[in-house]
Amino acid sequence: MLGKNQTIVTEFLLLGFQNLHSFKILLFSLFLVIYIMTISSNLLIIALVSTSHQLHSPMYFFLAHLSLSDILLTTVFVPNMLRLIWGEGGTMSVAGCICQLHFFASSLATESLLLTVMSYDRYLAICHPLRYTTIMNFKLCLQLVIWAWLLGFIFVLLIILPISQLQFCGPNVIDHIFCDFAPLLKHSCSDSSFLEIEDFVLSIALAPLPFVFIIVTYICIFLTILRIPSTTGRQKAFSTCSSHISVVCTYYGSLIIIYVVPSRGHTFNINKVLSLLYTVVTPFFNPLIYSLRNQEIGSALRRKFQYLTDFWHERRGR
Repeated sequence: MLGKNQTIVTEFLLLGFQNLHSFKILLFSLFLVIYIMTISSNLLIIALVSTSHQLHSPMYFFLAHLSLSDILLTTVFVPNMLRLIWGEGGTMSVAGCICQLHFFASSLATESLLLTVMSYDRYLAICHPLRYTTIMNFKLCLQLVIWAWLLGFIFVLLIILPISQLQFCGPNVIDHIFCDFAPLLKHSCSDSSFLEIEDFVLSIALAPLPFVFIIVTYICIFLTILRIPSTTGRQKAFSTCSSHISVVCTYYGSLIIIYVVPSRGHTFNINKVLSLLYTVVTPFFNPLIYSLRNQEIGSALRRKFQYLTDFWHERRGR
């Protein structure tokens, strides 16, 4: 029930980086370049996996969907952040805020589930190589990817639907660069205690549990690798999962810094910078990690470049 001095909020004022206005052009240019490179590199990964016959395997099929998830995550977040930087803050409707939170959280949840699926794929490939092709067939790959996307969106929808029923009271100022869960609840004048419990339970299902599963699978993988008699065999087995390990460390490392390390004493701007780790940095580095650490993607990229070069010279020679 609204108090006498409370007014219903229909839009929020996002402050963005309000203390860094003197660096507005630099920040805008930096994040615009990162956004363009992120979209381009992830689209390149999807195009390579789709058109290169040597990349038609479960690992790269999952990688293409991971790139698609990164594109969704950064597109939901970065364009609006650029608007806030250029306009030195800006407003967003309550419906727009909830919509941004939905797609933002869904892409994070889907990415977590896709990384879990990829660790299971590596576990089967290294620990059960003779049964790998039988178990990890195209039907199972497709089912795992569909479930990762569906569960990511459905689980988050269980939070978003109750949030959409809340009433929000003034002041309508959010000192952040996007509409996150905690700032929205802070401005709610409805009872949100059950929603906080629901968010805690679903967050465990979408982050810590998948992370524990990934750790367990990699313990099994490392034990299997250590039993390989030849050094070359061990190096080859480890190289097939080194890129995935790097991406997992980047993704969960940034989430741990944000949500596990105590934020007491942090300024608002430090929290904003830390939130850039998993919204901007991780989608930017994922394709770079796979391109630099994966020989098959590197060779596929070189073949495509050579093909385009030869095609261009052939057209020029006519």
